[in-house]
Amino acid sequence: MLTSPAAAPPLAPAPGPRRGRTTLVIAAAVVLLVAVVGASLLLGVRTIAPGQVWAALTNHDPSSADQQVVLQLRVPRTVLGLTAGVALGCVGTVIQGVARNPIADPGLLGITPGASLAVVVAVSFLGVTSPLGFVWFAFLGSALASVVVFSIGRAQPVRLALVGAALTAFVTPVIALLLLRDTQAFDQYRFWAVGSLTGRGLDAVAALWPFLVVGVVLTAVLAPRLTLLAMGDDVAASLGQDVRVTRGLAAAAIVVLAGTATALAGPIALVGLVVPHAARRLVGSDYRRLTPVAALLGPVILLGADVVGRLVVPNSELEAGVVAAFVGAPVLVAVARGKTVVGV
Repeated sequence: MLTSPAAAPPLAPAPGPRRGRTTLVIAAAVVLLVAVVGASLLLGVRTIAPGQVWAALTNHDPSSADQQVVLQLRVPRTVLGLTAGVALGCVGTVIQGVARNPIADPGLLGITPGASLAVVVAVSFLGVTSPLGFVWFAFLGSALASVVVFSIGRAQPVRLALVGAALTAFVTPVIALLLLRDTQAFDQYRFWAVGSLTGRGLDAVAALWPFLVVGVVLTAVLAPRLTLLAMGDDVAASLGQDVRVTRGLAAAAIVVLAGTATALAGPIALVGLVVPHAARRLVGSDYRRLTPVAALLGPVILLGADVVGRLVVPNSELEAGVVAAFVGAPVLVAVARGKTVVGV
């Protein structure tokens, strides 16, 4: 008598050795993150002793100039780097997973240009000049761009890339025209557009942290689904997954994560691209392992770029977005030249 085969489990448990490697990688990433946070508080144009940093955090002396620098400048940019870095690491992972595109990131899908257009409109027509004002308009622009791209592209890999490229091609000259007619808008926009952790305070993080939490939770929920989706729509559907639900959740995660990262730090280039590739090299292509590693590596790379930018130019600073681009560009070239891309 013929019997129907048993339903396949959604995902087999990770093998022991691989699980142990993942634990080791996560522990190493945590150590790196702690080290980078410490460097962010200690290093800069003005080097501050560890004792002064500790005193600023535990027993603040308002008369100490070093402690004022720590609390008013370095703590906010460190928290911004942590928040935006987690968002970039997660959103890059989700975008590459759902689009099955190894060079997908918020810039490729037109999300960053959408945020830029919203900021320019806010400055040119509404007179917004405060960093907190930029945050909300950048978030709105990112969200609208994400909705446009996913509603037209329908989460199909090629369609998403084409729609994102078309949106970027349309938005970029519009931004240029608006900036040409308004020099004040250009002066405001250029500081935001370079991608930086400076000029924004903890009030921006306080306004947007709930969106980050929602995005991280959605990313965690999506992790096993993205692993199946990487095998193809038919395979995922045959294993009981509703592909449309997966793509809907992914679109929601991309909206809140890309909006949060871009609103907080500006259009930081290539971090969302580099982090998922680094995580795959370390722990493989299973998104249950890849996602937590990417969430830790995102702030490591972003804060690391910010710290390097403070040190490479004497008595001045190089913006984190510029340093991240220097790091990410060779990785992009390597990905393009590589014969295979793991897990995409």
